Amino acid sequence: MDLQLEGKTALVLGASKGLGRAIAAALAAEGAEVITVARSGEVHITADLDDPGAPQAIIDAVRSGGASPDILVLNSGGPPTGAAASTTPGDFAGVFDCMFNAQLSLAQAFLPGMRARGFGRILAVASTSLVTPIPGLVLSNAVRAMLASWCKTLAAEVAADGVTVNLLLPGQIATDRLTSLHATMAAGSGMAAEQITARSIAAIPAGRLGRPEEFGDIAAFLASPRAGFITGSAIKIDGGQTATL
Repeated sequence: MDLQLEGKTALVLGASKGLGRAIAAALAAEGAEVITVARSGEVHITADLDDPGAPQAIIDAVRSGGASPDILVLNSGGPPTGAAASTTPGDFAGVFDCMFNAQLSLAQAFLPGMRARGFGRILAVASTSLVTPIPGLVLSNAVRAMLASWCKTLAAEVAADGVTVNLLLPGQIATDRLTSLHATMAAGSGMAAEQITARSIAAIPAGRLGRPEEFGDIAAFLASPRAGFITGSAIKIDGGQTATL
């Protein structure tokens, strides 16, 4: 299937590794011009979303290069682990700026151009925690839920302009982030990280971890003109693990 992405420009955050890198690779393979952003690595724009000035720096860099993204992939690193009972308002402050305010600023900056052209795609990489909160990840659970609500509201506002807004909900995908989470869980349980991973796989009906490339392919489809009637949706990519529809 031709995804008709040639001539489209995509801005992908967190593109140096993991899910962001997989999305950038899939879009590029389909002919899109991809502008990559990350805090390190071989990318077009180096920026750390933990820095309050990063969103404007990214916007300025994109515009100075003469680009106006048709596709915006909102993707940030996961916050530290923690329990709800011990989380303080201060714990949320920095996470909120990185995982919500920065995403909002970038979307609002490039949205007018999408609406004017009659085509736009905003994809937010979230988590299946939107459906079932994940123990020990209260910061991620809470802030991603707020971003999801904003995306859902925005989707209805811009659908008639040819702009779609969707969320991607990864389950357990074989990335460095998952490896790190399993190591943290192992340290607190007395189990080996390999045992944690094996236990996680046993809970996935597909019987394996997801591959980043699979995730990237789904993102590329949703970013394409082919997916123009899909908006305001949260797509689970989890091998069937999440219990609810």
